Order: sequence, then structure tokens, then C-alpha cells
Amino acid sequence: MSTTSKGTNRLQGSMPLIGIRPIVDGRRGGIRESLEDVTMEMARTTAQFLSEHLRHSNGLPVECVIADTCIGGVVEAAQAEEKFARAGVGLTISVTPSWCYPTETIDTHPTRPKAIWGFNGTERPGAVYLAAALSAHNQKGLPAFGIYGRDVQDIGDTTITPDVQEKLLQFARAGLAVATMQGKSYLSMGNVSMGIAGCIADESFFQKYLGIRNEYVDMTEFVRRMELGIYDRAEFEKALEWTRNNCIEGNEVNPPHLQRTAEQKQGDWETVVKMTLIARDMMVGNPELAAIGFGEEALGRNAIAAGFQGQRAWTDFYPNGDFMEAILTSSFDWNGIREPFMLATENDTLNGVTMLFGHLLTNAAQIFADVRTYWSPDAVKRVTGYELNGAAKDGVIHLINSGPAALDATGQMELNGKPAMKPFWDITQEDVDNCLKATRWCPAVDFFRGGGYSTDFTTREGMPVTMARINIIDGVGPVLQLAEGYTVELPNEVHDTLDQRSNSTWPTTWFVPNTTGEGLFKDVYTVMNNWGSNHAAVSYGHIGGDLITLASMLRIPVSMHNVPDERMFRPSAWTSFGGMDSVGADYRACQTLGPLYK
Repeated sequence: MSTTSKGTNRLQGSMPLIGIRPIVDGRRGGIRESLEDVTMEMARTTAQFLSEHLRHSNGLPVECVIADTCIGGVVEAAQAEEKFARAGVGLTISVTPSWCYPTETIDTHPTRPKAIWGFNGTERPGAVYLAAALSAHNQKGLPAFGIYGRDVQDIGDTTITPDVQEKLLQFARAGLAVATMQGKSYLSMGNVSMGIAGCIADESFFQKYLGIRNEYVDMTEFVRRMELGIYDRAEFEKALEWTRNNCIEGNEVNPPHLQRTAEQKQGDWETVVKMTLIARDMMVGNPELAAIGFGEEALGRNAIAAGFQGQRAWTDFYPNGDFMEAILTSSFDWNGIREPFMLATENDTLNGVTMLFGHLLTNAAQIFADVRTYWSPDAVKRVTGYELNGAAKDGVIHLINSGPAALDATGQMELNGKPAMKPFWDITQEDVDNCLKATRWCPAVDFFRGGGYSTDFTTREGMPVTMARINIIDGVGPVLQLAEGYTVELPNEVHDTLDQRSNSTWPTTWFVPNTTGEGLFKDVYTVMNNWGSNHAAVSYGHIGGDLITLASMLRIPVSMHNVPDERMFRPSAWTSFGGMDSVGADYRACQTLGPLYK
């Protein structure tokens, strides 16, 4: 594992770099010579900007590598490609202030995300190269993103204008996500939970669209490791003490004849802490296991995401996985503040992938949620006598997972005085303490027959969030849907009345999507009615634009979104698939090009 003071790569494989390709007019005798310095300076400025504004989700800095020379033709393009291959470049940005020879200088790597920034200047306009190079990419079936500033600049001006900055970052965030996923694993701990189709690990989807391999273990592996002591015993004692000191028990809602004894509950705490250690070790390994004679187990599965089946094969007999899922997906535990793990409830692989997308784009923890209920204003008033108002006036969607959610989702962390979910390197111990204080761990309800503890909290209002979900449709393949909106809160007595109709021991996020008055976002009910699954992943921030950019790189069409046009950024080829119908064009482009890793 490579580490810095603020970052750790807990997976195998080095972090991808961004390759910067300075493209120059190759004609000698005065033309190239006059452009060498300004072109290379454009490359250096771009690399510096990206490195200063980006980090990997594990906290390590994002590094850029620049071609050794400006690229004026095919030989220098090949030299740059060799350097990039050795360095581990995962995406490229070509930059130029001038006309150059497109087919001789473009990046022809078949799967690497690529963008071109053509400087908007009039002396030797880079925009001309940009248009010609994008045309070449499109003709060759190598989609590329075009970056073109709105305002004309003078040649030699090293300023990156705000609109160009935004596109550089949007492309880079999505491209880094693509490159980071490649070669990693999704670990299914168990199989299909309660007949939920999203639990089915579609290997073709993982391998062809994401570049992720599939790994599997039976849930009996937890039993084996618990009974044989295949976990770090010292860490277990530390974790158990931390849990006793920081995890506040909540209400017991089960009838007396179904309540577990004090002795059983103490045993449940010990079991769920062990389960947390074991799940983490299966995902990323633990060198301490080799020291006690379990070298194979010490390696882990190099899992960038995972899921735990739980219901019902496990939960009918053993304590449920709620504590394990809640703690691992949070940005902290007994070892301190760290990168959250992406662990899907019920092994919903498609929701796990959606959580992974959100995490790689925001660097923050993600909320796994059931898309449980649309509460209309009339229904709320009928049941509680309360009239919804403010942001909730047109109704709310009750997002509530059946037991666990990341503690970051309490909204107890703050950014500029407002509730937020932050990258782990910005989290303070006060943030951690506030999240723990806002959470109650309630004895699991009766249908979790093996006991355990569920996570109970209500998300604070005022957080901008994006709800998203990947679904697989027969004959189409994977599609992405998303809805940007805000969290809201209801008066305590109203919340309690509505919450208890589902389950008062589970974590709640009241969500209101941004509506448009038409189409799939006509109103809150329409959003709920058109959601494609019982689950969703929720990210902090309005990241719909980034999700759409990432989906286009992977060739996953977006079936439903409420992102304004000015934040949409896809490869230039999409326009030629019917740009006046952007959703249809997206489907046609993805179908024609096929998955990224064919």
C-alpha cells in the first residue's frame, strides 16, 4: 500500500495519471518554432490546474504527466504514447493554441477517455484544430470531448477561463473514475437477496462496461472466519471498546416475546463487530492475517466495491449486516477517519456500482436507500393534519434503507455553515462525534430473526443531493437515471407518524427532487413513479452533470435526468446522433459504439 499523510491506496494497482499532450503545428522554418513555448506552457498550466484542484477518492494527489516534446506528427505522438503507457496514464487531454495536423497527432488509444482543448484565439486558432481533430476522432470511432472557451483570448494568455476550467474538471473527474475502476473487483458476499434482480451479478456488464472483474464468496465464509479466529484479535478488542463507547443504543420496538436477552444482545455486538472486520478484510486484505498463519486470506479480493446478501439466508439465523454496512460505508471507524468503503445492502450490485460512481466523482461517502414512499401533500395532511410547506410543499420521497446507511448521511458535518458530506480529508473529529451522537443503534426488528442493530437517524435538511441508479434492461443493456434535489426535514411529530408506518428504527432521508413541470420531472410524484428500481444511491452535491459525462465514457445511456443543458458534457460525436433529441442521441451513440471494453 502506498501512503501519504492524507491518503492511502488500499487496492492493488497504482493510481491513474492524467496525460497532457501539447499539440503543435509541425511545419518547421518559423511556424513550429514560434509555437513551441506557448504550446508547452499551455500544457504546463493545464497540468498545474488539474493537480491543484483534484484528488483521488483515497486522498492521494492526482498527478499529471506531460509529453516530453510538443507533438507535431505521428512519431512524436508515438513517443508520447510510450511515455504514457509506462507512467500509467488513464486519460489524456490534448491542448493546442494553433492549427495542427489532426490524424497525425490525435490520441488513438481505443479505450482511454480523451479530451481536446482548442484555445479560442485568432492569431493561429486552436479552434480550427479542435474541430478537425474531433471530426477525425468521430470518423475513426474514437469519441473525444471538445473543450472550447466562450471568449477569444490573446495568444500567449495563460489564463484558463472559468468555463474551460469547469469542463477540464468535469472531464477529468469522470475520466479518473473510469481509469480507477479498471482492473479492480466487485465482491459478492452471498448471492441474490429476496429475489431482487439487481443482486444478480451481470458479469458482462461489469467486465465490458466497467472493466471490473467479479469475485464471489459464500456467506458461510463469515462463519468460518469467526469460528477459526481469522481476524485481528487486537483490533477486534479495540473496535468493540470503541463501539461500546460511541454507538448509542436506541429504542427496542419488538414485542416482549421477540426481544433478545441482554446476554444475546451483547453477543450480537461482538458478532457484528467481527463481521465488519471480516468484510473489510475480504475486500482489501489485511497483512495481520498472514502473521497468524492465514496468508491466503491476508490478500483480500482487491474489491473496489462489494455487497452483502444478508436477507434472508443469513439474517434468519445470525445478526444482520446493518452495523457492518453502516460503519464500512461511513468515513470513520475505530481506526479514525478514512476513505469510506462501497458496500451495498442486500448485495444489490447495480446500486453498489452507482454508489461507486458517486464516490469516485465526489470523494465522499454515499447513501444506500430504498426509494420507499411518495408522500403527497394530501396524504400527509390526512395522516398527520400537517400541511407541507416550503421546499416540501409539493410532496416528499421517503428514502429509508432497511437498517443501515453511512453515518455521514446524518448531515451533521458542515461546510460553510451548512450540512454536508465531505471527503474524509476534510472531516474533523468534531464531525465524527456529531455523526455518532445523532445516530441510534436499535435492536433489529422481528423479521431479522438473528438479531443485530439497525442504524437510526434522520438526515438534516438543506443538503443538495443527487439520487441515481443503474438498471439493466433486456435488449438495451445498462441505463442510468438520476434526479438532483434537496434534503428536507419535517416537524418531529410529523416525521414520527410517517416514519413509524415503515419502520422507526431505520435511517431516513426526506428527498425533494428539482421538478420542471413537464416530462419525467413534471412533479415529485412523477419522479417517484418513473424510478426504475426499489433502490437508489444518493450523493452529496448536484453531480448529475458529472454522472452523465461518466456514463457517456462508459457508453451507458441516461434515461432520466433533470440536469440543465449548460452542465451536460458528452463527446462531440453525440451531436451527430441527433443532437436536437439529446436523450435519443445518447441511446443511439451508446448502442452504435458499444461498451467501452468490447
